[in-house]
Amino acid sequence: MKESFFKHQAQTSPHPLAMEISHAKGSYIYDKNNNAYLDFVAGVSACPLGHSHPKVVSAIKKQVDNYLHVMVYGEYIQKPAVELCKLFAKHLPNSLEKTYLVNSGTEAIEGALKLARRATGRSQIIAAHNAYHGNTMGSLSLMDFEERKAPFRPLLPEISHITYNYEPHLKHITTKTAAVILETIQGGAGFIEPKNNYLQKVKKRCKEVGALLILDDIQPGIGRTGKLSGFENYNCIPDILVTGKGLGGGLPIGAFTASSILMDTLQDNPKLGHITTFGGNPVIAAAALATLKEITESDLMSQALEKEQLIRKHLKHSLIKEIRGKGLMLAAILPTAEIANQLILNAQDKGLILFWLLFEPKAVRITPPLTISNDEIIKGCGIIIEVLNKIQLK
Repeated sequence: MKESFFKHQAQTSPHPLAMEISHAKGSYIYDKNNNAYLDFVAGVSACPLGHSHPKVVSAIKKQVDNYLHVMVYGEYIQKPAVELCKLFAKHLPNSLEKTYLVNSGTEAIEGALKLARRATGRSQIIAAHNAYHGNTMGSLSLMDFEERKAPFRPLLPEISHITYNYEPHLKHITTKTAAVILETIQGGAGFIEPKNNYLQKVKKRCKEVGALLILDDIQPGIGRTGKLSGFENYNCIPDILVTGKGLGGGLPIGAFTASSILMDTLQDNPKLGHITTFGGNPVIAAAALATLKEITESDLMSQALEKEQLIRKHLKHSLIKEIRGKGLMLAAILPTAEIANQLILNAQDKGLILFWLLFEPKAVRITPPLTISNDEIIKGCGIIIEVLNKIQLK
């Protein structure tokens, strides 16, 4: 299997971890030799209910027996998609009432950018330094990491950048700006939270000049930071909300949400302002609906904040300089990238899955399922401390 993996499946890096998976359940992933690995990553925040959650699996099986794909998005009434959008709207502010379902977070970003330009008639988009919004051409254009962008130029024009949490840069938002797009919490940059009401100040500036605020909530959302939507932690309602990752409960999904007035601009002039074949797929929508119901009807969101404190309590070590983030979106900051690499690789050898962040090489991702138990948290933290002790002694 490994030979075929490298020969026939395209790779994203020269050195993938290449663990061969047998099955996954709850907070554990199992390899082909039935070795169990405690999952502190949750598919990079995409599995909020852990692996093979019975309610999600049941919803998928029930929908599979009814029908799979029947028509391109937006033409037929398909109950799972309608119910998902309805339930999402129920738990969002009134201004975020209509959702467009797509296939991934990066497609949702593309749709949000198109919506902003269509609704405002403007073309300038402002993003943040060290932002990550995906890797399709529009999303990639928002990045300021030239090493990653250069091989794919030309990209979208009229993209400029401001520094996250740096208020003097708000003057760059003008009457030429269609939208400012920010991550609710900067992910790839190292789980940087907004400070001093930064998001509120950006929204105020946008309103002054007629620009729209797009918040990328793909990772902080769906309960991971203690609220259904990450922006609720910072008292700032975006004009366009982008979600994905955890919404699908382990299946691929993305969504962008706005007011009816905004969203309806994609219906005409031109028609099919955004179109997708598989967006709102009934099987995926059924999984997402089950996921959203479980998160909103349980105490998992409040538990996320309690579990954050448990992790912070048990992850105290001289090599951990800081733990950034909120809820179960956390990153341990190590002294060097080499120590971070050693921790991730050695922890896997001891049965714990950790992972990297995109732009901050000294960071180690800790984003377990929201359903992880306190005992599992303590066990995982113990492995981290054990590995760090051995690194420290070298």
